Amino acid sequence: MSALAQYYLARGHEVSGSDLVRSEIVDFLERKGIKIVKKIPKAVDLVIYSPAVPLNQLPRLLNQPRELIKLSYPEALGELTKKYFTIAISGTHGKSTTTAMIALILIKAGFDPTVIVGTRLKEFGNSNFRMGRGKYLVIEADEWQASFLNYWPKIIVLTNIEREHLDYYKNMKHILKTYKEFISHLPKNGILIDARKYSLKQKEAKKLRKILKIPGEHNILNALAALAAARALGISDKVSFKALSEYRGAWRRFEIKKSGKITVISDYGHHPTEIEATLKAARQKFPKQKIWCVFQPHQYQRTFYLFDDFVKVFSKAPVDKLIITDIYDVAGRERGDIKKKVNSEKLIKKINKPWLEYLPKNKIKNYLERNLKGGEIVIIMGAGDIYKLADEFSTSPLDRGKQK
Repeated sequence: MSALAQYYLARGHEVSGSDLVRSEIVDFLERKGIKIVKKIPKAVDLVIYSPAVPLNQLPRLLNQPRELIKLSYPEALGELTKKYFTIAISGTHGKSTTTAMIALILIKAGFDPTVIVGTRLKEFGNSNFRMGRGKYLVIEADEWQASFLNYWPKIIVLTNIEREHLDYYKNMKHILKTYKEFISHLPKNGILIDARKYSLKQKEAKKLRKILKIPGEHNILNALAALAAARALGISDKVSFKALSEYRGAWRRFEIKKSGKITVISDYGHHPTEIEATLKAARQKFPKQKIWCVFQPHQYQRTFYLFDDFVKVFSKAPVDKLIITDIYDVAGRERGDIKKKVNSEKLIKKINKPWLEYLPKNKIKNYLERNLKGGEIVIIMGAGDIYKLADEFSTSPLDRGKQK
């Protein structure tokens, strides 16, 4: 939503918006000239809403009669995909990173694309949006609630497919059917790049392993997908490898933050497969250091449906200490019956490892300050608000290498 707001602002429109809570993203939009309001003004031409907001609450929240509430975010973005040569990056994992990689390759090649990505990039001035003058639009195509069925790309990059968003999808068969429908949106001369067929044994993988600044085998696969997209557009490997070698990573994607003698990593991982990949990458990058992980489960429904997968991943996690805090409650997306069936304590009890414990979020910082000795790697992981803990380390005694 914030990227789309920036798009309309860049096109010269007057833009206003609201959110449930104030955040650094809201502050960023306000600094760019977007009006932050409690209620949407009545004198507007177009109202775009997040699909995360329940439809029956929209008129009350937006101060608009239902007939003026015209487009959801996916519908609005879908209209843009028809106006550009759109490259859509889809899949359960790796969308943001692969979108960023492809966008930076196109920029390096002089294609001057417009880009909408699901995280903030340093290369975009710490924004999730870039306005270009070229005919290309690079977007992250989310599968939640089948949002990507609104998009009409010329190229689809498919990173992977797994069980996810089971609050919407019934099962894997339903997920695959929806992806097939999305792929059918390609025109006859459209291109599907299916990264699931790529291998770390490919010739290019060896070179990518040497030049990528971001760690992890999963990111080599993301880069292979980006390289394939570039080749489909006639971009030389020389340009692509140069762009990939300069990519510095994204906000909350294995984002390394130094804090005195402690290395703090902020990561968005919230699905078992993402968690496994991130922790494996951390162990590969820091083979001799002690690794601590602070994890905030994201959404009761995801925790419930993937409970056994979380247990399996954390039971064999290559960490020396694991702290799990309370589940992040996603407003408007939780079922009351499921919230009664799962919690962090049940997850911890099932994992049942001596190096694992539960802590409420407000006690984690103090616990770390008292128990870290220096030299540890601390991974603060989750898609909720746990990332704020990583930011707090800049004012922590740990930043000065001292303990309370």
